[in-house]
Amino acid sequence: QVHLVESGGGLVQAGGSLRLSCAASGGTFSTNAVSWYRQAPGKQRELVAIIGSGGQRNYRDSIKGRFTISRDNAKNTVTLQMNNLKPEDTAVYYCNLKGPFINVWGQGTQVTVSS
Repeated sequence: QVHLVESGGGLVQAGGSLRLSCAASGGTFSTNAVSWYRQAPGKQRELVAIIGSGGQRNYRDSIKGRFTISRDNAKNTVTLQMNNLKPEDTAVYYCNLKGPFINVWGQGTQVTVSS
């Protein structure tokens, strides 16, 4: 059974940076896509970025040029480097591992951006 643990959230001023990490344990990681989602209070969970097993990346329009997703299959980790953060980026960020036979979520990490 795969288990995901996110880390790296916190409080930062607008324009600052944070680096989120998602560590996987207990199962297949390298052959599945990994995504970062976020959910702000009172809003639906939304996809932020996704990286495929081959390293293909896609991003939400609102974060393009500011966020970078990457993966290290040897360490079973995916990171989300977030630069030039804005107050509207405030949310709980979740890691998701998804494949034909698997769909696992982490517990989330809070990101708060002050203006």
